Amino acid sequence: MKRFFTPTHLLWLAGLICAGLLVHPLPTVASSTSTGNALVRGLPDFTGLVEKAGPAVVGIRTLQKVSRAQGGFPGMPPGLDENDPFYEFFRRFFPPGHPGMPQQGQPGESEETPSVPRGVGSGFIISTDGFILSNHHVVEGADEVFVSMTDGREFKAKIVGSDQRTDVALLKIEAKNLPVLPLGDPSKLKVGAWVVAIGSPFGLENTVTAGIVSAKGRDTGDYLPFIQTDVAVNPGNSGGPLLNLDGEVIGINSQIYSRTGGFMGISFAIPIDEANSVAQQLKASGRVVRGRIGVAIGEVTREVAEALGLKTASGALVRSVDPEGPARKAGIEPGDIVLSFAGNKVARMSDLPRLVGKTQPGRTESIEVWRRGEKIRLTVSVAELVAEPQAQAAAPKRPEKAVVNNWLGLGLSDLTDEDRNRLNLKAGVVISNVSGPSERSGIRQGDIILSVNNTQVESANRLAAYLDKLDKRKPVVFLVRRGDGVLFIPVRP
Repeated sequence: MKRFFTPTHLLWLAGLICAGLLVHPLPTVASSTSTGNALVRGLPDFTGLVEKAGPAVVGIRTLQKVSRAQGGFPGMPPGLDENDPFYEFFRRFFPPGHPGMPQQGQPGESEETPSVPRGVGSGFIISTDGFILSNHHVVEGADEVFVSMTDGREFKAKIVGSDQRTDVALLKIEAKNLPVLPLGDPSKLKVGAWVVAIGSPFGLENTVTAGIVSAKGRDTGDYLPFIQTDVAVNPGNSGGPLLNLDGEVIGINSQIYSRTGGFMGISFAIPIDEANSVAQQLKASGRVVRGRIGVAIGEVTREVAEALGLKTASGALVRSVDPEGPARKAGIEPGDIVLSFAGNKVARMSDLPRLVGKTQPGRTESIEVWRRGEKIRLTVSVAELVAEPQAQAAAPKRPEKAVVNNWLGLGLSDLTDEDRNRLNLKAGVVISNVSGPSERSGIRQGDIILSVNNTQVESANRLAAYLDKLDKRKPVVFLVRRGDGVLFIPVRP
């Protein structure tokens, strides 16, 4: 039975509403307000952390002897354009007449000025007797380094040691009973965790910024898996601490990703365990000793992994082997894919230099490689890494004519005996000309094909016959020697 509201009913309901008898509390609104307050109350309060950690964070300024002929503002890199963001920084903070700045153009002055500002950065104290951690690039090239503290004191610092590969520097000031920052464990750090940076961006000392951990293990260098954050970091923050909510240092702010020179939401910090390991070596001997096995490596792509029978795109591709290095003596060959070193899995290309680098020179370690469809275990004696210029291998002589041509657009010719001996190759076929799919995939004239889909190349004729039998709808993966290195190149028909 249907029910209808009459005008009398409607007037009656309106009266009840006006009287408040039919109006109930709105749980959604109340709940929302309550939740909002809870969220506000749940945000981290950084005040206590900053009060405790701030005194142990220092500002660093460096001086350098330069010629007045450089022009511009003292300390400004020569040739800096007026539209560059750093031009305004130098103009504002280091103008002519700045305290401690020599006046230019005075009669009787020599061409070499005593010291002019080179730059600013940050650091933090790790021992009560004055050891300080910072970045290599903060103190690189400096003739004098000064450290300023929040209480107004300033000290002249000594550079105990500095390591370019990890961008870590250890400084020392003569003082006692200094405030110290405790070191944390980056391995316990989780993506999404709150972190705080303290430093001197653009010379503004003890500036505090906060954000979250965006990612871990970012590869931006050979020896460091960086911590990525969205904490605002700018020039001058370099060398300052990245802190967790317990006030522990979990990283050293080192790099930013930027298209303008300023912060764009991506910054990188050196994990403090890696930095502290370097600092201990610098403290003991003033330098860092690293291991080497004498290989140049590259990335293993998904296509290469599939073609070579690997389940995952992991490991490090050996692109070249030092003829006099430990790897050659151990039997490692160009084209091998390193799967593990010293019992540790090489998941990414960058894992190998880290594992080898921290191995004490003189030790013999196991190394597992993937070669032509099977795992091979070898042993290698680790040597000490010494920076030396690499000799470039000569290219093979260009053959007079291509012996064969094939559907991939490759002109193939056999290597001469002279080229085999000079390049120390047992087999290989040189590319005399290239077109079509091979050219689009990146193969160049003069490249030497060592193997195809895990099959070793012996001659141009045999290679041509092998290529004719392949499925012309599937990619073909070539192991190619170019110069003194090797690389895998997938060619898509």
